[in-house]
Parts: sequence; C-alpha cells; structure tokens
Amino acid sequence: MRHNIKTLKILLLQIRDQVRVRQEELDSFVLYSNITKSNIDVLNVFDKPTFDYDVLTGYDALFVGGASEASVLDPATYPFVPDCIKLLKKCIETRFPVFASCFGFQLAVLALGGSIVRDEVNFEMGTIPISITKSALQDPLMHDTPDGFMAVSVHRERAPTLPQDCDLLAFTPSCPHAFKLKNAPFWAFQFHPEVDKATLVERLTIFKAHYTENDEHLNQVLSNAQETPQANLLPTKFIERVLLTSVS
Repeated sequence: MRHNIKTLKILLLQIRDQVRVRQEELDSFVLYSNITKSNIDVLNVFDKPTFDYDVLTGYDALFVGGASEASVLDPATYPFVPDCIKLLKKCIETRFPVFASCFGFQLAVLALGGSIVRDEVNFEMGTIPISITKSALQDPLMHDTPDGFMAVSVHRERAPTLPQDCDLLAFTPSCPHAFKLKNAPFWAFQFHPEVDKATLVERLTIFKAHYTENDEHLNQVLSNAQETPQANLLPTKFIERVLLTSVS
C-alpha cells in the first residue's frame, strides 16, 4: 500500500521512565525519520504495562525504542516485557511494518524464539564501527550503507546468534547488530539508528551510574565518540522506502 506522508501514523512503543529521555527519544525518532510529531503517537509501557495487538489499530507502522531502565531478561520486575513480545509476535504473523532499536531488537529476538544474554563487563558502549554483510547489499534500507559505518551502541544485553528466518545485515565482533525478517517489512537494530553523538553524550551522562565505572570512564567514552550520519539515515529510509512505497 502506498501512503501519504501527511496522513502517515506510527506508534512508538517506548520503554522509558525518565521524563527527559522520553522526550529526547521521541524527538530523535521524529528528527531522523524526517517526519513531524503529528505522525507519531507514543505508548509508554511504564505507564501502560498491559496491552494487546489492538493498540496498532489505525497505524501504518511500529517503532520500538531502547531502554536503560529495564531488562528483557527480568519480566518479573518489568511486567510489560511479555506483552511487548506478544505484540511483536503478532506483527511478525501479520507482516506489520516494524523498525526496532536496541531494546526493541532484543524483544524481537525473543519473539522469534532466540535468546539474549547479559554482559556484566566489556559490553559495547559509545560509537562503534559496524560491519555489513552480503545480505545488506540487497536490503531495501541498507544496500547503500557503507561497511564500517559508525553507530551509537550502548547495551549490556545482546543476542549471541539470530533466530531462523532472519537475514543478518550488520554485526560487530560482539554480536549481530541488524536483521530483516525474511518476507516481512520488519527490521531490528541492536545499535541506535535514531541516536546521534550529541544525544549519546546527553543520555550517557544521565545514566552514567548504570553504564560507567566513574566520571573518568564516562569522559573517556564520550571523548572517543564520533558522529554517526550513516546510521541516522536508516529511519528515513524506512519511511521513504517501505512505508511510502510497496517495498516489503
């Protein structure tokens, strides 16, 4: 189906409790999707931990954001995790368009029957080079993304491998970083396509106790951060090449 960008409606499944970061994440998705706030509504799972597939009624696509205040491995503490997974399973079944980032990537892996592990030390943090695969050269979003592009990646949980029916698009030595579900308009990224260097600095400063050992460690990470223009093009490519065309 071909959509009109003025009437395009996207639901952002947001996993953020901190008020400042809630707004920053929404602003980042709007900016790098090249749309307006009128195109996006937010369902924040800290406010509404229980929901079903009906929340997508009237929407053209689902964005799934990141999380620094939750874990996909602890549904007892974060009761919204099971419904997030159920929602993505239904999107997979119905071929509903999805663009998932970081925490969304991990939820998608679990929805597809894969596994997630936690790294207490030596986890990816900052801006890092991402390698692409041969499959990426044929992908609607990533075929013109250069190998070794820089992206924001801050996560203590990762997928060791991808489930079946996923085309691996990008990776680092640590883990898979991007996939497209075969025969469906469903993309997931362990890195943050919607986050740039300036936002990384702001967000890591807010959550420094969660990710860094001390101020010196934080300053070291931030001083090595680079701009991430190629990664930041991906949300707009999803809008233009998937939602505004018939590509799937």
